Order: sequence, then structure tokens, then C-alpha cells
Amino acid sequence: MSEKKQHWETVFTTKAENEVSWYQNEPKTSIQLIQACKVAKEAKIIDIGGGDSYLIDSLLDLGYTNLFLLDISAAAIERAKNRLGDKAKNVTFIVSDSLHFQSDEKFDVWHDRASFHFFTEAIDIEQYRNNVVANINQNAHLIIGTFSEDGPLKCSGLPITQYSVEKMEAVFSEDFELENCFTEDHETPFDTVQNFIFCHYKKR
Repeated sequence: MSEKKQHWETVFTTKAENEVSWYQNEPKTSIQLIQACKVAKEAKIIDIGGGDSYLIDSLLDLGYTNLFLLDISAAAIERAKNRLGDKAKNVTFIVSDSLHFQSDEKFDVWHDRASFHFFTEAIDIEQYRNNVVANINQNAHLIIGTFSEDGPLKCSGLPITQYSVEKMEAVFSEDFELENCFTEDHETPFDTVQNFIFCHYKKR
């Protein structure tokens, strides 16, 4: 097991869902951004590094029917499955590192909140972008929420990369058209504040 995978398996086997900084009972911003894509309810939507977040629950409640949840941690996936109960049969669960994920499916919406910023090496960031491009449809949407330049320097004990809109554009503008970008404060369960930048792109 890789050191990275071991880290996340430990997190999801030792901490409750509300004992991690990224916890949200209702991921309103992600939901609003996905709804802004105006895709059909049967569009293929994948949540990258979603862990046991409540985004999938919310999308199911809104009537989306073709949902995929990817996380490097098998423990996180199991927690999401257990919470969803019978609804879990409507979701495709994938245990994989997003850098090495390859799919026969092509997705209409690629959503990533608080996962992308863990890539700190230029080669990994480039591989992530190439992986997005390879695994989505023409005219697909890319939604990324990541720590801004006013956000933390670490998360879950790991170093991260902070982003401005210019830095996001440097990574994605060759393949994607920027639709919307803004910063937002996230209040953690520990009463601290983390500043995120959210960008919604459309594939060129």
C-alpha cells in the first residue's frame, strides 16, 4: 500500500465524519455549481476524492441518476455506502488514486472539492489535468474547489498547493473555458475558517 493511500485509510478509519476539516452537512456551493451546468438528470457525474461527503446524497435527492464516487480510501467508500444504505445501488463506487484512474466511461461533469490541492508536484498537476481531459466528454464541465492563496498551507497534515484564478488558468485554460470563479470561506467543524477558490470550466 502506498504511503498516500495508507494516510487516507488511517484518516477514514480513525476519525468520525465531522472530525475532518472538509466536512459539510450540506455542500451547497458544489450543488449550485453542478446545477449551473444544466446537464440532464441522467448525465454522468463523478465526484473525485469525495470521501464520505454528502454531495452524492444531495444529488440523488435532486434526481440525478448516473453518479460515480471516486476515492483513494476504501474505508471512505465503505462509510459512504453504509450511510446511503439502499440508495448506494444507484451509485458506482471506485477505489482509486485520481492520478491513475482510467475509465471506459466518459463523464459529463467532473467535480473535485478539496482533493486537487494535494498535488504539489508540477508533473502530478499536469497528469491530473491530462486525466480529466481523457476521461470526460466533449462540452463536459469541470468543477474544482481548492484552497485559495488566503487558505491554509496544509490539510490533514499534508502540504497543499494554493491557487488563484491565474494559477488555475495556467493549469486548465489550454483545454477549458472558464465559466465562473469565486472565493468562499468554509467554516470547519473546529470553528476555524478556510478560504476556497471554486472554478467552473467547460471543455473546449
